[in-house]
Amino acid sequence: MHIVQAGMEHDVLRANDKVAHANYHLLKEHGIRSVDFMGSVGSGKTTLIIELGKRLKAQGKRVCVIAGDVIGDDDYKRFTAAGLDSVNLNTGKECHLEAPQVKRVLESMDLDAYDIIFIENVGNLVCPADFNLGTDFRVAVISVTEGDDMVRKHHQVFLHSDFAVLNKADIASAVDVDPEVIERDYAKLTGGLKPMFRTAAKKGDGVDDVLGFFNF
Repeated sequence: MHIVQAGMEHDVLRANDKVAHANYHLLKEHGIRSVDFMGSVGSGKTTLIIELGKRLKAQGKRVCVIAGDVIGDDDYKRFTAAGLDSVNLNTGKECHLEAPQVKRVLESMDLDAYDIIFIENVGNLVCPADFNLGTDFRVAVISVTEGDDMVRKHHQVFLHSDFAVLNKADIASAVDVDPEVIERDYAKLTGGLKPMFRTAAKKGDGVDDVLGFFNF
């Protein structure tokens, strides 16, 4: 008799994907477009989301941000201070958000009040890649301050995202990083099928290019 034993990891991911599928359809029922932002601590995810949110609000879009973090509400406070509606989501100890956590948040919200929901994942380039949340888009955000080997070290997060953002490009020379090396690695990994946008989110540079990809 041949016995196949499913691993715990497989079971966890399969269960997560089932909830992510439900999240996706819940958001669609309310006409909401959504984005999952993945990236390391310090990559500039929060600043990028704020800049995107401000532009969308100026266009009359109703935006809410789910601020994911292990503990605390620093990013949540930054979003609200910038005039964006936000919900704080702490994982307690997990290094990533999971679809059931997002489901509970969505069920607590008035989804008819929003057109767009941004989800800022926990600051990590490894764990979040495996856990689909049910969003329309997944974005990998890195910065030049993390070095020019980020793509070579973290294949999965780039393969599981729709495009990438190389942030803080304006200080690349100051940290002795060549953005073209990162872009070449990314193009090689993705077969040239996915774009990587250069941004300096703090200055607002390149943010409109990212917004244009979403076509909200």
